[in-house]
Amino acid sequence: MFGKKIAAGRTTASVDGDAVVLLIGMRINHFWAVHHWVPVLVAMPRMLRELSRAPERGLLGHVLLTASPRTYYVVQYWESKEKLYAYAHSPQMFHHRAWAIINRKEKAGKARQHVGLWHETYVVPEGSHESIYADMPAFGLAAAHGQVPVERRGRSAKERFAHKSGSVTP
Repeated sequence: MFGKKIAAGRTTASVDGDAVVLLIGMRINHFWAVHHWVPVLVAMPRMLRELSRAPERGLLGHVLLTASPRTYYVVQYWESKEKLYAYAHSPQMFHHRAWAIINRKEKAGKARQHVGLWHETYVVPEGSHESIYADMPAFGLAAAHGQVPVERRGRSAKERFAHKSGSVTP
């Protein structure tokens, strides 16, 4: 976030239509099993680099987070669930290869619960999300979809929830 231009005042995300949000992460269950969790830990940045080089795949933005010394995750914002599915299932992409390796280890009985994996995907319909940022660089939804003055979407959360694509708030 260092070096990003601060947008003065109150802004909101410029999301038109639905917002697709993927939370994906890992939990280190056994710290001593480094050879099991390090490959998982380094796989996500590799996938994010791959996606950043191919914007047509649909990843609009992401935020890397740490929940605890054991748990790491990424909030990802996607253009559509169809593009997310297409990336996840494409044999040419690293995600497909990474899951094949994980599945082979599990079938061979070598995973032994050393590392946990999880994801949650949400398609948030238009009119079911709102955001506000005060004196912030573009972050989260605003970094993924663009940042506009709050007045363009509504001064209150209720007004921003009611905003529809193409409408202008009085």
